[in-house]
Amino acid sequence: MKAIRRFTVRPVLPEALHPLSDLARNLRWSWHAGTRDLFRSVDPARWAESGADPVRLLGSVPAGRLAELAADGAFLSRLAEVRDDLREYMSGDRWYQTQTSDLPAAIAYFSPEFGLTAALPQYSGGLGILAGDHLKAASDLGAPLIGVGLLYRHGYFRQSLSREGWQQEHYPVLDPNELPVVPLSEEDGTPAQVSLALPGGRALRARIWLAQVGRVPLLMLDSDVEENGLGERGVTDRLYGGGSEHRLLQEMLLGIGGVRAVRTYCRLTGHPQPEVFHTNEGHAGFLGLERIAELGDRGLDFDSALEAVRAGTVFTTHTPVPAGIDRFDREVVARHFGADAELPRIDVGRVLALGMETYPGGEPNLFNMAVMGLRLGQRANGVSLLHGQVSREMFSGLWPGFDPEEVPITSVTNGVHAPTWVAPEVFRLGARQVGGRRTEDALSVGGPDRWDAVAEIADQEIWDLRRVLREQLVTEVRDRLRASWRQRGAGSAELGWIDGVLDPDVLTIGFARRVPSYKRLTLMLRDRDRLMDLLLHPERPVQIVVAGKAHPADDGGKKLIQELVRFADDPRVRHRIVFLPDYGMAMAQKLYPGCDIWLNNPLRPLEACGTSGMKSALNGCLNLSVLDGWWDEWFQPDFGWAIPTADGTATDDDRRDELEAGALYDLLEQRVAPRFYERGQENLPDRWIEMVRRTLTHLGPKVLAGRMVREYVERLYAPAAHAHRALTAEAAVELAAWKARVRAAWPRITVDHVEASSATTTAELGTTLSLRVRVGLGDLAPEDVEVQAVAGRVDTDDRIADAVCVPLKPVGGPDLEGRWAYEGPLSLDRTGSFGYTVRILPSHRLLASGAEMGLVAVPSEETGEGAGLLMR
Repeated sequence: MKAIRRFTVRPVLPEALHPLSDLARNLRWSWHAGTRDLFRSVDPARWAESGADPVRLLGSVPAGRLAELAADGAFLSRLAEVRDDLREYMSGDRWYQTQTSDLPAAIAYFSPEFGLTAALPQYSGGLGILAGDHLKAASDLGAPLIGVGLLYRHGYFRQSLSREGWQQEHYPVLDPNELPVVPLSEEDGTPAQVSLALPGGRALRARIWLAQVGRVPLLMLDSDVEENGLGERGVTDRLYGGGSEHRLLQEMLLGIGGVRAVRTYCRLTGHPQPEVFHTNEGHAGFLGLERIAELGDRGLDFDSALEAVRAGTVFTTHTPVPAGIDRFDREVVARHFGADAELPRIDVGRVLALGMETYPGGEPNLFNMAVMGLRLGQRANGVSLLHGQVSREMFSGLWPGFDPEEVPITSVTNGVHAPTWVAPEVFRLGARQVGGRRTEDALSVGGPDRWDAVAEIADQEIWDLRRVLREQLVTEVRDRLRASWRQRGAGSAELGWIDGVLDPDVLTIGFARRVPSYKRLTLMLRDRDRLMDLLLHPERPVQIVVAGKAHPADDGGKKLIQELVRFADDPRVRHRIVFLPDYGMAMAQKLYPGCDIWLNNPLRPLEACGTSGMKSALNGCLNLSVLDGWWDEWFQPDFGWAIPTADGTATDDDRRDELEAGALYDLLEQRVAPRFYERGQENLPDRWIEMVRRTLTHLGPKVLAGRMVREYVERLYAPAAHAHRALTAEAAVELAAWKARVRAAWPRITVDHVEASSATTTAELGTTLSLRVRVGLGDLAPEDVEVQAVAGRVDTDDRIADAVCVPLKPVGGPDLEGRWAYEGPLSLDRTGSFGYTVRILPSHRLLASGAEMGLVAVPSEETGEGAGLLMR
């Protein structure tokens, strides 16, 4: 029979065990080995059954066992030690508190998903895992972040396979009372809520849940409250579910409701108000509108409020393709704002203008969340060096007149939270070498000096560790494969072959990620005979573990999974290649350490960063990847292999796949497998072990989320906080008025004449030219602009590359025609084809860059020397 109502009966812990509840409610347990070991000792069998979830564990332990532990002096001593360690972690000074610069008092970090632990399944893929690692690393560093997200009652889907290998989706209901979250309450004990106005006088209300991520609070909004209508209750039902309007409501709740949740949390707890707001992808972009409305309530006009909001906003883009960005029909957006809906004090036209694709190649009727994020954030970044370059090109239409390399989007390469992803066995080996505390510091804070000790670990120890991890993976794979086949309808009598799946002494390749087409799950199947030869090689076999989910609406991705599953079902190779359904954090934490090679073969440059290879590297796994994302930035042949790409414009997709698959097979056959099976002194694969050691020492410090968060603090958060403080109400009014005046005057800004001290087409290296320029400034004054000479190498079309900008200075006042003269030196500091031009940019002390306004004036074809070509 089915229950008509469900609720959770919590155990009453003996007073001596009360600290267990506090430990269970702080997600630091998910990456702190001592806390996990403590909970495991409560009841090892139930710990395993709970999925290593302390909340579920404590809800299932019998009262007798609790009473026994309450009288166990040894257990109580360990409990006190772990409790005291958490208290010190929560209150002691960490990296952030030791910095001498004036850092933000608080930073609000918004993301549509957070991958923190399998016990809180609120993520679908890399974006959420990155957000979870960002919070954990911020906690380890003592950075005062407040996370903001949504609490989805079904999370992301669970995946299984049909007998035919077709992906099946299941959406188990999540009860917040059974999750490691607590409700945020008002001072009178009532649940804290936020509310959004909807068209037709309706309202969207959401309760605020709190997940404590070490030192970082994560606020999660849940619309499944009784005060809502049926439709509104379902807004936070599924991650990335529903149609366009459903997604819009989710993103309004995340952005607008999220800011209101932050204000509520700070009011109730006394936490400092954020000086910086960081939106992780465009989903939370509406947070800027809410902050504009807040300033409007204090008397600031829209344009001035916009400048104040932009100053303290950081926007991170994670997608290298326009198709990956949420875009809404303008009428849908317009209906949810204005007098009859949310933010009635803001004109709907101003809301729409922030997100419309009003640039060449844009869709003028679509509202683009990433475009709004860029217009509402003074600072923006991609998530690897290559992705920063791709993003500057993709969004260059927002800065017309500027070359893509000058578009004000920088990059901070992603990192991963090592304490979460490093296997306990790897940690223990490091702790034996340098001590537990130093190992913890190396994994959380980083610093290359802390990783150098890996060089002292004996080859035999490294190789023994690798085999232990591979053996654990083999056991995990067999258990999961058996469960999958049972779900597919197989009986026990059919599954005896699973006991022979994989071999702990065979080269093991891992491939696990989401399954959009560009990640090319089935590239390895391009030449099936050649793949079979690799799998079944009599002396140098390989085995492959594959996992991944396709989006529920992506039948193309599901077909790729089915194609791979059918190959893996072949009795000839099923002991050497497996597909594991329901890829998630719990599986990943076993998969990354147990593989020898981590394979990644996306279509370059469509992988923004791709952090799974980082997690595997931290466990001594070597990367075999296309030069995309982070691997393009940090690859060295000392510790991995690069798959050559065939990305020329003359190569069609099919031919490209054929060429790159061939290159992959060549690498595996000729370089990877021989290196793994080659034996040197003491019958060890010396050269392979050395690559493992170099992976740890060279890549280890780079791939850390601690390094990433330190970069965000130093390069983005601190400058944003300084800009936020400088943009007082008076300064914001001044800046908005100045921008309006500059925009109105810009059509009359001209570069009228350019001349140099030498008019020859050749010159000697080291020569200094004297430039003299005459410009028209219209209604502007010299303090409103910067006149620059831009010089560098030129190509055959006279386009300048590797440009250097040299400011020119005004000489005297305007002439009789109102023109201003500017002069300055230009050094010829490189040989070869060289050229220069002159341009005028807006200039103000409160601008983050000269390109910020997207305004530039350059010479016309007839002006002076034109491009100023000097040397060939």
